[in-house]
Amino acid sequence: MKVKEILRKDFSVKGNVDSDISGVAYDSRNVKDGDLFVAIKGEKFDAHDFIEDAIKRGAVAVIYEDSKRDLSELMSRYSNTVWIGVKDCRDALAAISCIFYGNPSEKVTVIGITGTNGKTTTSYLIKSVMERWGKSVGLIGTINYMIKDRVYEAPHTTPESVEFQSLLRRMSDNGCDYVVSEVSSHALSQKRADYTKFAAAVFTNLTRDHLDFHKTMEDYFDAKSRLFSELLSEGGVAAINIDDPYGVKLVNILKDKKVKILTYSLKKPDADLTAFDIKTTFKETSFRIKMNVNKKIIEDIIISPLVGTINVYNILSAICVALSFSVPLKIIKEGISKVGAVKGRFERVDMGQDFLAVVDYAHTEDALEQLLLNTRQLLETCTLAGMHKKKSAKSEYAFLPDAGEKGKIITVFGCGGNRDRGKRAKMGEIATRLSDLVIITSDNPRYEDPRDIISDIEMGVKNDNYIIIPDRNIAVSMAVELASPGDIVLVAGKGHEDYQEIQGNRYHFSDSEILRNAIMGMTSLSSNETDETDKKAGAIRC
Repeated sequence: MKVKEILRKDFSVKGNVDSDISGVAYDSRNVKDGDLFVAIKGEKFDAHDFIEDAIKRGAVAVIYEDSKRDLSELMSRYSNTVWIGVKDCRDALAAISCIFYGNPSEKVTVIGITGTNGKTTTSYLIKSVMERWGKSVGLIGTINYMIKDRVYEAPHTTPESVEFQSLLRRMSDNGCDYVVSEVSSHALSQKRADYTKFAAAVFTNLTRDHLDFHKTMEDYFDAKSRLFSELLSEGGVAAINIDDPYGVKLVNILKDKKVKILTYSLKKPDADLTAFDIKTTFKETSFRIKMNVNKKIIEDIIISPLVGTINVYNILSAICVALSFSVPLKIIKEGISKVGAVKGRFERVDMGQDFLAVVDYAHTEDALEQLLLNTRQLLETCTLAGMHKKKSAKSEYAFLPDAGEKGKIITVFGCGGNRDRGKRAKMGEIATRLSDLVIITSDNPRYEDPRDIISDIEMGVKNDNYIIIPDRNIAVSMAVELASPGDIVLVAGKGHEDYQEIQGNRYHFSDSEILRNAIMGMTSLSSNETDETDKKAGAIRC
């Protein structure tokens, strides 16, 4: 491709525009001979500082922000390089990536999903429905990227625009009819998905998260709303949860836009799609739906192996999207019925034990509260095959509460370091209010001291039903040790993640693996040589 093929009228160009470019790069370390280098500003580094390094590595053209700094001396020394000045390098990167990869969103139907919670499960639901309809589907999300049945590691929920457009192109070339993509607030703020034609978009909910990046909830909402107000194609479909106040706000914003709005709700009968008569067990959730299709009211029953009321919202959003593409209801029901637990989303770890063990990604205050409310509802309405009849006193642990015949909820959680500190105390309050016993531990401390993070969590605690075990491995093992028949052990916060990030290093760590090993008795609370006294000392009584 020639440089002139990616130029816009508002670009300032100096150099030979007939020069060939063989790739697009924004990290100087990844530049190859013939690349176009775009100097974007990241969260930690500004690529303008690495322009010379990019040229030495083979960049034939450079895009820079002409308001950033005086590059005249550098331009003089590298006069054979094509220099392109722009107002916004991120916008330019997105636009150029789209052109370089041949505008792939014009060749596949792209569905975007945004919101604080529920994006991943919703994406799997939509993918399953479309595949049941006989379509080939690609997926871009938090857990992984998928091109039909081929699975690839996902470094980011929504990759940078170069990788995003490259993925769309690969999916198109491999015969995908649809692409279902989670679209994070970071990605929307940083224009990673700009210039993509979204045919449909889902708004799941908006609760406190990422305020270390967005600073305010309004900024957070503004980022999310861009998917609908700026990136959704004319005539596209917006599926919106109007039980969330930000969903209502989004509907009002879109009323004057040329898009079709489909609302869903569990509380508002005037929504386009509603759910009622919800029944949930440890194995499945069933509910009735009422929908307005072409001015005709239709009712039906949905049965899903996904557990809990929170998943009813995810299912409703998937139904809205599927209906907008005229997928028959029979196919929709079959597709929904085939989606079991998504990795790290109320994922059961079943080794034949006499209590329920669950791993969940809940890492925000709302997600944790919904998880615990959902779990409490299950505990109060379900019976674990007679497990409650047998009780283990665990009398050696004097601090362990007696939850009676229905069993108790034991929650293990922590908060990430170098992230929004404001949610830590709130999560501490929620966990201790809705659990019978809480083990506060480390999550991904990153560059913070885990004990400082735990102290922040403790600030919100109002009950004394918690202990502190900073070592997450030991904390999970202790939860298993304390569980009696009929209890529910929740390990929250990391979900599908298979690492723990400490002081800039990532170490292999999987909650589901640790939980599985603890249940099987393959691990001890600290080491094989730890005696009972040392074991108890690992828990700091609060």
